[in-house]
Amino acid sequence: MKKIDVVAVALVVVGALNWGLVAVARFDLVAAVFGLDFGETNPASRVVYGLVGASGLWLAARARALVTSHEPRRVTATA
Repeated sequence: MKKIDVVAVALVVVGALNWGLVAVARFDLVAAVFGLDFGETNPASRVVYGLVGASGLWLAARARALVTSHEPRRVTATA
């Protein structure tokens, strides 16, 4: 897996955990990290949210390649 894929996965996990906390506890971890209240944003938090979104798009575009890169290769006989 490329380094950019690893970073993208980490950011998507952060985003997923943040959304889980929003749903379960009405707590926005990203906002809290930047000293904001639930639902508030500032330029730094918007950068984080943007990177999470871009990572999701990146992984969606690369999903097939990431899944198939770990399958064992089939050996076929040629005549």
